[in-house]
Amino acid sequence: MLDDSHQSTPESDQSERPWKPAVLRGWQGHCPNCGTGAIFSGYLKVNATCPNCNEALHHHRADDGPAYMTILIVGHVMAPLFLFVFTHYRPTPLVLATIFSVGTVVLSLYLLPRLKGALVALQWAKRMHGFSPEPA
Repeated sequence: MLDDSHQSTPESDQSERPWKPAVLRGWQGHCPNCGTGAIFSGYLKVNATCPNCNEALHHHRADDGPAYMTILIVGHVMAPLFLFVFTHYRPTPLVLATIFSVGTVVLSLYLLPRLKGALVALQWAKRMHGFSPEPA
């Protein structure tokens, strides 16, 4: 039988944060902690702290991860769509290039901040990169 009496108060600070709601909040551009405050102060600039609950967000290390994920998703969506449109409708090359260039840019601009918010929220939920209460 396991004895849980050895757990102390600091252990409650280390309790697991639910990652699914946090990632959903980050995807929506909200603070992963409270879900109300904005995670971004600009298009991709993460706030140092949440304007609502003052949760520190400056610890994130998103770096190039959101860009790689955006490229991966956009490529996997647009390539089959490109092949389908080309084989079934045979548009002129200029029309095909124009439509898919605009579609690629729009989809990339839509996904990039959402993926960055989700990645920052996942780091917060898993207590990665300084989101842990212990000193580094």
